[in-house]
Amino acid sequence: MNFFKALFGGKQESSEEKKQQEEARQFDTLKYDGVRAMKSGEIDFAVKCFRHALSMKDDLEIHDYLSQALIAQNNLIEAYDELQIMAEAQPDNQAIFIRMANVAFMMEDYGALSNACEKAMLIDDSNAEVMYLYGRGCIGQDDDVNAVAMLTRAITLNDKFYDAYLLRSQANLRLEKIDEASADADFLLEQVGENEDVLLLKARIARAQGNDDDAIAFYGRVINENPFREEAYRERAELRRKSGDEQGAEEDLKKADEVAPEDQKSAEDQKIQQKVEKKYREMNPYGF
Repeated sequence: MNFFKALFGGKQESSEEKKQQEEARQFDTLKYDGVRAMKSGEIDFAVKCFRHALSMKDDLEIHDYLSQALIAQNNLIEAYDELQIMAEAQPDNQAIFIRMANVAFMMEDYGALSNACEKAMLIDDSNAEVMYLYGRGCIGQDDDVNAVAMLTRAITLNDKFYDAYLLRSQANLRLEKIDEASADADFLLEQVGENEDVLLLKARIARAQGNDDDAIAFYGRVINENPFREEAYRERAELRRKSGDEQGAEEDLKKADEVAPEDQKSAEDQKIQQKVEKKYREMNPYGF
């Protein structure tokens, strides 16, 4: 009897091992299929693969992949939930909190963004990207004074962080600190050349200084870089009308209407998509 028990017990154990091996194989297949799908742009299929894999086994690597796929899918709330799971499992992993801050920014949840940055700073307060994102959160909450402080810290840590210079200049312009705003804008123009965001900033600074002719010229350079920059046409139209150039103003307003989104909904969708794309690729705003 013991012989038969051992015999049948051995077969049962072998069967269980085969089952576990098959489940492990299926799990790995789902993971790799999901990664391949995500890299090839088949995001919906990737999400299905990762969710199926997680139903088989809880795995932080899969939560990581799923969060990335959900971001690409614009499913930001669920992406944030996945990141929270990861943060609870690895509370000392700063990269998780940085991604949470990025997702919070895309959701325009600036309180969550600031909270994620504060947790990231407790891990390492010498990360320029964390300071930059914190500055983003301050701007979102209309706190330009603290935004300038955080962006200055980011620049101190990384003097090539051109996005931080751009935001700091914009914040100083809103604070009517024109000299400080102009200094950053001039630095950016020297470093990155004919970038439409920098040129638009220069136009607005010239306008704030009362140099309308210079502002009009800079708006023209913005349009040369991007003929679909609606606000450049509208803001230049105001200055042209002010100078008595009614025909030029009307031409700019007509062009602004032509390049404007068809409706507000499409404008919001476009805004969200631009944020997702901006944060989904590596931070390299000026193409260097």
